[in-house]
Amino acid sequence: MTEQIIQWYPGHMTKTRRMIESDLRLVDAVCELVDARIPISSRNPDIDAICGAKPRMIVLNRIDMADPEMVSAWADYFQQRGMAVLKTDCKSRAGINRFVPTVRQLLKEKLASYAAKGQTGRPVKLMIVGVPNVGKSTFINQIAGRKGAKAENRPGVTRGKQWVTVDSGLLLLDTPGILWPKFDDPRVGQHLAFTGAVKDDVLDVETLACGLIELLWQRYPDALKTRFKIDMPEDAEGYALLEAAGKARGFLVSGGEINTERTARVLLEEYRNCKIGRFTLERPEELI
Repeated sequence: MTEQIIQWYPGHMTKTRRMIESDLRLVDAVCELVDARIPISSRNPDIDAICGAKPRMIVLNRIDMADPEMVSAWADYFQQRGMAVLKTDCKSRAGINRFVPTVRQLLKEKLASYAAKGQTGRPVKLMIVGVPNVGKSTFINQIAGRKGAKAENRPGVTRGKQWVTVDSGLLLLDTPGILWPKFDDPRVGQHLAFTGAVKDDVLDVETLACGLIELLWQRYPDALKTRFKIDMPEDAEGYALLEAAGKARGFLVSGGEINTERTARVLLEEYRNCKIGRFTLERPEELI
């Protein structure tokens, strides 16, 4: 199967990176949102280098769409690397009420230091980062309890920065989504496209669907068998699986040929709406 090479890095992303690097001095910690279905592909690989030694939090967002067992595995993975972890679903607000306690636990030493100096009213400041389409704006609005984050000019802070007040002791600094200078692994672009982070109209939908159905067949064959009534060998490749799914659904055109384009669009739509199941496409053991 041919892998699609998906590349994009608008010029303003370089400006965004420089802004994040500059703004780090203003915050006590960095909170990074990732998609729980693709925790590595939805991370910018530059973030670790940019953030340096700043205390870190990872928010595994969209847990309602991910494999619960894998969500726990990824939480363990990031915790073992010294990061605080929060698991959220912004639609139902699951996990949102754990944000402030998790921040205070992450920064307990700094808060103790403030208290020792008599600075108990000094607010903690967090930078919120994440790639586009990972749900960052919704997350911030849920945390802040408002319908839309508004810019706030605060003394000592550069004009125009997006500071959001959570409570009297916690401020969030919003940042534009930051993309990658390049994808070293073409699977990163593919995984982002599977979840809809890359618009389908710039891709070959059948090629994309072949990649998705092959990966799901390897990871979650029972779910495909149940949803699409597929009965294929364990090592079946993407196009053969797509044809089998189309045939089972009766997606035929004149002459009895299988309409693989229609099958591809249905597969992607049903995957993204969790009609097939809750899947995580990446596993921690593949990185170790």
